[in-house]
Amino acid sequence: MTDDELPGVQVDVHEAGRRARAGRISCEIETNLIFKTHDLAAYFFAKWEPVVCDLMLLAAAVEFCDRILRRPTVRWGRAFELRLPVHDPQVWQQKSVSDTLHEALELLTGDQWKITFTKRKKPTAEPVQRLFHLDTGAEAVLSFSDGLDSRAVGALMAEEYGGRLVRVRLGSKKKDQPKDSSGRKQPFMALPYQVKSVEPRFVESSARSRGFKFAVLSGSAAYFAKVRKVIVPESGQGALGPTLVPVGQAYEDYRNHPRFMKHMTAFFEALLGADIEFVFPRLWFTKGETLKAYMALSNSKDDEWWKTRSCWQDNRHVSVDNHRRQCGVCGACMLRRLSVHAAGLTEPAETYVWENLSAPTFDAGVAVAYNKKTRAQKQYAVAGTLHLDHLAHLKQSRAAERPLSLAVFQLARSLDESEAAIAPKLERLLSQHKEEWKHYMNSLGPQSFVAQWADNDQSA
Repeated sequence: MTDDELPGVQVDVHEAGRRARAGRISCEIETNLIFKTHDLAAYFFAKWEPVVCDLMLLAAAVEFCDRILRRPTVRWGRAFELRLPVHDPQVWQQKSVSDTLHEALELLTGDQWKITFTKRKKPTAEPVQRLFHLDTGAEAVLSFSDGLDSRAVGALMAEEYGGRLVRVRLGSKKKDQPKDSSGRKQPFMALPYQVKSVEPRFVESSARSRGFKFAVLSGSAAYFAKVRKVIVPESGQGALGPTLVPVGQAYEDYRNHPRFMKHMTAFFEALLGADIEFVFPRLWFTKGETLKAYMALSNSKDDEWWKTRSCWQDNRHVSVDNHRRQCGVCGACMLRRLSVHAAGLTEPAETYVWENLSAPTFDAGVAVAYNKKTRAQKQYAVAGTLHLDHLAHLKQSRAAERPLSLAVFQLARSLDESEAAIAPKLERLLSQHKEEWKHYMNSLGPQSFVAQWADNDQSA
């Protein structure tokens, strides 16, 4: 491989009992990509459409590829060649379908993709239908997970849509299925597949393909429910921050960005002939403002928001005395803690491994019983802190003038609004974030290791 070449792999998805070609990584259906019949049936409550089954297989295969090859240390991108068996290759080989698919994936992941389609030898068995209580007046689809935004925005949107809201579960817990005031379960779809490695093992955790999974599953639900609107629950800092202020040497994160969702709208139109719009009701609000609005609901439960989970770290890295916590210092945890403070709420110190962010050193802030500290955790903590700090001071940086102008231009095109309308919304969001960050740093005190990191960076 030369300096200009990207590290890459070739992956063949194949049916059970068949083999990958020589030199390709094998990805076997029902071994590596496992579809759960019970949950799959929920998606096909209207009718069985093989092309949508192929679409979900594609989402699972993209996740497999994303996790099987580690990103290089210096450069970000990788190159994937993926072969996928589908029911009707001619549908997938259409130029409009292929072009919009590759454009969406390459923008999202920062990788190169070459996806080819072959004819399935055996059609996928149609799942047995089960009764699915979906009101005919469904108007919108919302992704539902353990996250704070998901829980808060789900409740806010339920106020607006009531039973006309269909929830798509991106995790695995079915017990989260919401109920209405009469105790009847509301429209809800669980993740219908599981992705597993055998050999080689999964080694990459950046998870950029998660955005594609979200869009495919929620878009498929919207298609079958015959609704045009998919609600993206992310608040402004999470949706726009990772593209305005990338972390370290990472490629811009578009997982919850209107620009990526615009590409997915084009892809769904080309593949399914469906006009599906992704909307962002909390795009111009901070996460703290969203949490505060949720708490103001008359039917909000005080014990619901703190049960949510923001930390992405694996259980084995964030357990204290065999009890799972959240790390408290990664970028996601830092944004959560900032937002909880901005909303005027508090959490028990035992929520996090790093219990005390006011401590004078990183090591002094950790739970006494925790003995798994690593160098990487400190690097995550520094990166998460500086990301939020840079975002807070973005408007003050002369070097950010062009990136901010480009962001306004891209958002205007993605949201079909004028730049004149977008610019003040973005400015208000950044100003609100700055104010929240300032108050949070003050609450931690000048001796806080977090405040010291931020101060040192600003003085550098």
